[in-house]
Amino acid sequence: MTPKPWHRLNPAAWPWPLPAIVAWGLCWALFRTLWEHGLALHWSLALASALGVLLSLWGGSWWRRLLIAAGFPVSLALTLGLVGGNALPAWAWLLPLALLLLVYPMNAWRDAPLFPTPQNALAELPAHAPLSAGALVLDAGCGLGHGLQALRLAYPQAQLHGIEWSWPLRALCALRCPWARVRQGDIWKANWSGYDLVYLFQRPESMGRAVDKARAELRPGAWLVSLEFEATQATTSASWRTPGGKMVWLYRAPLSAPTGGTA
Repeated sequence: MTPKPWHRLNPAAWPWPLPAIVAWGLCWALFRTLWEHGLALHWSLALASALGVLLSLWGGSWWRRLLIAAGFPVSLALTLGLVGGNALPAWAWLLPLALLLLVYPMNAWRDAPLFPTPQNALAELPAHAPLSAGALVLDAGCGLGHGLQALRLAYPQAQLHGIEWSWPLRALCALRCPWARVRQGDIWKANWSGYDLVYLFQRPESMGRAVDKARAELRPGAWLVSLEFEATQATTSASWRTPGGKMVWLYRAPLSAPTGGTA
């Protein structure tokens, strides 16, 4: 179905973090306009913050709404010296955003934010998905390397690979995990066919895409592992709760649709 023209004008439908950037800019524009035209500081602050709360409806999840709503008052506090005691120029609040975009590029926000894997979260994995020595294991979206470290504890004889879109995170991950082959790239464009196991710690919205890719590329007998989020589009081979409370979901290729479901 072709999107209607008005749909493109709806900030809630824009790629993240564009809705937040636009919302923060509008809040700042309103604040500066009100204050420069003589309205008291506290009223200017209150009205601009209220606009931020209203625009937080553009966020598709609670944490995005929180970021939109909190962006203006936090940046104003830094600007006016309410935090740290030193006043900053009005443009300085953009520096953390610029750093965030550098570390976590915009087109990567459709996947998971930086969710570290607990160290022992995958300790039980070899009991359900045994691998031979030298097996190829991929951490798709390896971040700072927490998942690779957990995989190394589970499979000390495996050849571990990691893919990370953010090049600063990729560089830090390579320093933290010198025993793994870590490269910069898009996990959705990378070829999974050569791996015996692919590990994900993504978002619920990403799991359908992961299942489609696993069905298309994983060879029979290979494993797909998801921490925390179930792929409801496929039949689970095993699942268990880690000591920290997170769920591990295990699938084996070829991934079949659950009973009564569709592929």
